[in-house]
Formats: sequence, C-alpha cells, structure tokens
Amino acid sequence: MIENRETDATRALVAEMASRLTAVRGVRAVALGGSRARGTHRPDSDWDLGLYYRGEPDVPALTALAEEFTGGPVEVAGPGGWGPWVDGGAWLRVGGVAVDWILRDLDRVEAVWAACVEGRYEVGVQAGHPLGFWSPVYAGEVALGRVLADPFGELAPLRQQTLTYPPALRAALVHASWEAEFLLAAARKDPDDPLYASLCVSRALGILAQSMHAHHRAWLLNEKGALASAARLPVAPDDFSPRVARALAGPGREALDAAAELVAEVRARLEAERHGPRPGHGEPAKNPGPAGD
Repeated sequence: MIENRETDATRALVAEMASRLTAVRGVRAVALGGSRARGTHRPDSDWDLGLYYRGEPDVPALTALAEEFTGGPVEVAGPGGWGPWVDGGAWLRVGGVAVDWILRDLDRVEAVWAACVEGRYEVGVQAGHPLGFWSPVYAGEVALGRVLADPFGELAPLRQQTLTYPPALRAALVHASWEAEFLLAAARKDPDDPLYASLCVSRALGILAQSMHAHHRAWLLNEKGALASAARLPVAPDDFSPRVARALAGPGREALDAAAELVAEVRARLEAERHGPRPGHGEPAKNPGPAGD
C-alpha cells in the first residue's frame, strides 16, 4: 500500500511537471518514454520525459523550473549540449525519484517521420549510442511513448500516425542487413585484429537486430536489450541467444564464423518470409520487449 501511494504521488508530480513544462517558451508537448511508458519498468526505473520543442526553448526558464522541483542547482543542457541527436536535457532527482528530461526538436522529429514514411533513414554519431543513433528512433519514441501534456495539439496526432509502421521503412531496414554480412566477410579476412573484428561483429549483430525488428514492424529504440528483444521475435532461430553469446565471446576466427553463420541464417529467414504471406498496409507497429529503456 505504501509503494502504491508513493507511485501515485510520483505520477501526480510528473503530471504537474509536464503541465508546467509546456508553459515554458518553446516547449510544445511532453511525453513519458522508456520502460514506464511501456509498462515494463522496475520499481527503481527512471521517469523519462521527452520535451518536444520548436525553435529555441527557454533554457534559463527550464533551469529555474528544474531547480524549483529539485530544491537545488541543476544544469540543463540546451539544444546540441549532449550531441547532434540527443539534443540536451537534464538529470533530476526529485524526492528521491530519478526524472530525466530529454529535449526533442519537434520540427526535426516530424521531418524524420516524413523520411521514414518514404523509406529513408540515417545513422548518426551520438554519445551513448555505440552502434550509432538510428533516426527512426524519433518516430519509435513517439509511437511507444505516452503523451502527458499537449496543449497545442501537435504531438498526439503525430503519435497516431506513428502507430502504423511505414512499409517503405520496413523494406529499407530489412534490406540494411546486407551490411552485416559485408562486415563479417571483411573481418574474416583479418581475424587477428581484435579491435576491428570485435567492432565488425558488434555492428553486424546490431544491424541484424534492426532488420529483425523492422521485419516484424517493431520499433527498436537503442542497443540496450536489443538482442534479447530480437531473440523473442518469431523470425529468430530458437537458439539465437546462445549463438549470439558465442559470436560475442571474443575476437578470433571461431567467433567470426559463429556470427557469420547466424547472420546468414537470419537473412535467409527474412528473405523467405518476404516472399510469403504479407500483412496488409495499415497494420499497427509492435513492440516485442523492453529494448530501448
């Protein structure tokens, strides 16, 4: 009962925070993201709030609001402060509860979504994303998030659109698996270079996870939990997880061979299913697991 009361109090706090955030110049909407939005959270999971803004958000006003909630000094990183894709934000501790603010440029999110609909995406360099930041993450965050405050009526309609996984994006991301085979073929030519071989295996498996999720119209938000989530997908071989473990066991020809065999088998499965019965356009996007907390 005590835990329930604490959770209710935190929800009320987060709701108040979201409402007040949208009163700050530039902030258009606030959404709950991560595991708490999907209902897969642990009791100690952070509360991730996406702050969707247009133009230049009022960073001093955001800082003042953060300090009011925390009761102490807070550094709020403005757009670009954390890198080119994870714009900025702040890590707060409010009454013992971790609350993360993550800035998202709504104009850019809408542009990325338009590109996704056309089957276009990009992978950028971003701190905290060792396999790169895949632009469809923006759309996936909207689709899997929960809108908390949207006084201008901009985020909720976009979320409704993203609930349908774009067929063109699905095709493009499934096709991207060609690079996984290419990377492993290159690494097998020089298996005794530990850095190069390890990077090739890791990236190949990361790409494979993206392709597998796209095949099932499931948004994948980052590397954390990606392979565990992929293992639960119908297209995955039954022994997917132990084979991944062998491939990641360390550099060397045996690990590279294990990775190459797994990638080739999954790609063959993707190709076989591509020619089988296909669900029609308009099928909702899915989320098989907790990848992307």
